[in-house]
Amino acid sequence: MRERNASEKHIPRLIAWEVTKRCSLNCKHCRAVAEDREFKGEFSTEECFRVLENVAGFARPIMILTGGEPMAREDIFDIAGFGTKLGLKMVMAPCGLLMNRDNTRRMKECGIKRISLSIDGADRETHDSFRGVDGAFDAVVRAARIAREAGLEFQINTTVTRHNYLQLDRILELSIELGAVSYHPFLLVPTGRGKELKDCEIEPEEYERVLSWIYERSRSLPIQMKPTCAPHYYRIFRQKEREAGRKVTVETHGMDAMSKGCLGGQGFAFISNTGRVQICGFLDVEAGDIRRENYDFRKIWETSKLFEEMRDLDRYHGRCGVCEYRMFCGGCRARAYATTGHYLDEEPYCVYQPKRKIKEPVSYES
Repeated sequence: MRERNASEKHIPRLIAWEVTKRCSLNCKHCRAVAEDREFKGEFSTEECFRVLENVAGFARPIMILTGGEPMAREDIFDIAGFGTKLGLKMVMAPCGLLMNRDNTRRMKECGIKRISLSIDGADRETHDSFRGVDGAFDAVVRAARIAREAGLEFQINTTVTRHNYLQLDRILELSIELGAVSYHPFLLVPTGRGKELKDCEIEPEEYERVLSWIYERSRSLPIQMKPTCAPHYYRIFRQKEREAGRKVTVETHGMDAMSKGCLGGQGFAFISNTGRVQICGFLDVEAGDIRRENYDFRKIWETSKLFEEMRDLDRYHGRCGVCEYRMFCGGCRARAYATTGHYLDEEPYCVYQPKRKIKEPVSYES
């Protein structure tokens, strides 16, 4: 049988594109360390078009226009519209503060299929404290209602920390009440301003309980619930299904059976506001530079040494390298890097002990 090449094995399914770092919020967990000012070196409209053309030349991923606040770019609807014409599925992650009926209509006209809005507390006090701006809670709730009125799909995201994990059920109910099509709890990764929140991460045992709660609640919800930056959810999902005597198949479990925990460098990539390519926004290690490669994202995707390492799960260290669930999970490479300084190390917030013996410790000395 012919060996498949990298482009056949791994096609980008999602690309998160930080089109700007400008933002009027001051979120405690912000990966981008965004501020309400101009940032030098951000892509021009024409450069954005070149990137989209290159991506569309070999794949049809979902393009997530994020930031910062993507709506801070005056050309954001031109960028989204261009991607739509190329056949890419364009989605956006606005903060909500800038949304009104007029620009929400423009989102739909340029082909935005869905937006994500973040609610990090079940009440004004909790959310506004986390987002660093008074009125942020009211603004995001208003944005959700405007989107629903316009018929624009939206999902609600929550960064899960010690300050709000006991509010998750209430935030979920609020998401359903507002009309969200899905709810995505993001488990905190301590990068960017989030480094200062390292003490706000929930303990590994509590992490396990939160993911088990997600599994139990998701079975009876009127909307989808999908954890993010929580790769070992897919180990828990399979354990729970096995305990219930259910075999996990596409026919019985749909996308849950096909989904994998960490897709960084395998089905997912991140592009920074200046063209730096990473496996995700949380692992601050460069896989390539768009400008340096003449806007050839495909070349980076197919030849990056970092991406190649991400795709070889047998090379992962510690428990992640021998775990029987590694094909479904993979562990969080960004959390490993933040904890030990090496992105191939084991996921530090997983309590599971694999059945196989751990390999000999890895030496990083050259």
